[in-house]
Amino acid sequence: MSAATSISLAVADAIWDEIKSAGRASDEHLSILETLFGKNMLRSCKIVDERGVRRVTGAPSGRSLFLVMGESKRKEEYLCFPEHLCTCCSFFYDIVGRGEQLCCKHQLAARLAEAVGEHQEMEVTDEELAQMLAKL
Repeated sequence: MSAATSISLAVADAIWDEIKSAGRASDEHLSILETLFGKNMLRSCKIVDERGVRRVTGAPSGRSLFLVMGESKRKEEYLCFPEHLCTCCSFFYDIVGRGEQLCCKHQLAARLAEAVGEHQEMEVTDEELAQMLAKL
């Protein structure tokens, strides 16, 4: 990871922490995030506005992941660990393959929705959560 990437991610983490503390994203927060993430940030805001983020929590472990809606007409849901992985094609092509983006719009949507409390909650058993992960 380059120094510039590390710095960008550190700035983003600080902004996410501020948003979470405030419980809302100010125009300044969103402007900084848009500078860091470009069009993916704008698209993530649309996903959050459309209530397209669900946090799935396993019981009794408390482990969780996010299901984030895509923007296509098919409205696929992508399994997402906001700071690490998304199952969308863009994650593997633009982030892993070409290294052109820091993260995909689904990861950003999950982080934003969690920070401002705009996600739906869904509880499943640990076994059901494991089955979701096994499909990866």
